[in-house]
Amino acid sequence: MALSVIFMGTPDFSVPTLRALHEAGHEIRAVYTQPPRPAGRRGLELTPSPVHRAADELGLCVRHPSALKSADEQEQFATLDADVGIVVAYGLLLPQPVLDAPRHGCFNAHASALPRWRGAAPIQRAIMAGDRETAMMVMKMEAGLDTGPVAMEKRVPIESDMTAGELHDQLAEAGASLMVDAIAALEAGEITLTPQPEEGVTYAGKIAKAETRIDWSADAQAVHDHVRGLSPFPGVWCEMDLAGRRERVKILKTRLVRSDALDGTPAGTLVGEPAVIACGQGAVALERLQKAGGKPLDVDDFLRGNALAVGDRLP
Repeated sequence: MALSVIFMGTPDFSVPTLRALHEAGHEIRAVYTQPPRPAGRRGLELTPSPVHRAADELGLCVRHPSALKSADEQEQFATLDADVGIVVAYGLLLPQPVLDAPRHGCFNAHASALPRWRGAAPIQRAIMAGDRETAMMVMKMEAGLDTGPVAMEKRVPIESDMTAGELHDQLAEAGASLMVDAIAALEAGEITLTPQPEEGVTYAGKIAKAETRIDWSADAQAVHDHVRGLSPFPGVWCEMDLAGRRERVKILKTRLVRSDALDGTPAGTLVGEPAVIACGQGAVALERLQKAGGKPLDVDDFLRGNALAVGDRLP
């Protein structure tokens, strides 16, 4: 017998789980998502979230309150009389009355190997830190930030050149199947909840604008991890002197280049073609770039209209 579900999510990452629960035959009584946001070139059009659009395609009831703090919103949530709440990157705080309303409480799919990388940006932080492995975990929610006991997990390796975008897509699909399995276990009365370890807690704070500028003085591995951890969004950037103008350029893909011959070369110096840049130690080759207002280009295409020469130094 299928469970009655309230689904709560907002970005693309949440959509595979919504679709998987629907396909598994669970009764989705309502989909909660964040309100439509201004978008478009002028920011005048209100655009529904990816979850909102997916729910509309599936013919599901959508609610998009700006907050859940009011007694009225909490009462509306409770009257749905659901068996379980499923939360995947919703983006709004759930007050205790909301967590307690479904008969089995609320379960969250989180993209890290908890207790490592609790918080808002676990995918980016794991790659930026050079982690070799992460996970999707389904946990029962409680008042603390990603502190609840874990019901199921799936470990996922982080390949050496994997970007945040690639890992995002892999984890989104893994999370969808994992949540279906977890809800099946809950339905059968066979779910086991394991408290998180007290040791190894780290926090994945939101990415600040100040973190998006490349620091060429870091070693090449750190630069490479920085680039792939923030690719494709928000993207790390540097400045380049192009056709007599200093322009901001996003670096979306790099490749490690190791050479002892670079020792002593000032960081940020172009030391090889097509675009090999010395770092504090070692070097990286720039492979995909994007000028402000332009489209992403492979390095050869980028350099056809933007000359760089060996010996140039990037600030």
